[in-house]
Amino acid sequence: MPLIENGKLIEDRFIRVSDDEALPEGVAVLIGIDRFLKEAEMLKGRKAPVGVIWPNNRPIAEIAPYLGQLSLIALVFPIFRDGRAYSQARLLRERLGWRGPLRATGNVLRDQFLLMERSGFDQIDAVKEADAEAFDEAVHRYTVFYQPATDERPSLLRQRLGRTVSGVR
Repeated sequence: MPLIENGKLIEDRFIRVSDDEALPEGVAVLIGIDRFLKEAEMLKGRKAPVGVIWPNNRPIAEIAPYLGQLSLIALVFPIFRDGRAYSQARLLRERLGWRGPLRATGNVLRDQFLLMERSGFDQIDAVKEADAEAFDEAVHRYTVFYQPATDERPSLLRQRLGRTVSGVR
């Protein structure tokens, strides 16, 4: 599956490992939340990056104590009309202060790329390679937004008031 990061196709350096497989040494792994929580103490000593797949039906606040251990958080869109991962992304970025890579995975659709970017996702598990071009087009399609988001773009109100000072949205 192609991976888009900040609008460009990149190679995924994380290997998905199921709960019953052994973790390969020296390789970045992406594991499920149940395994991560069960093995969190042991994973602290791991010498390779660890990412976690966080389901959308689990409170994102549970991940807060473990953020320092993680190198990637993948949030899941199980079906196109389930947007709970958007809320999780904003909570991670705005309340929990997560600055690491945030990946959208699952049923990721082209017409949702802009909203995903504005919600804080910087990696997207795309359906096909042509989606990288679609991502670039989607994030540049609109230049004015009514609501502030996790990106640096000021809202229309802030633009009109001339308050585009960094950090004020």
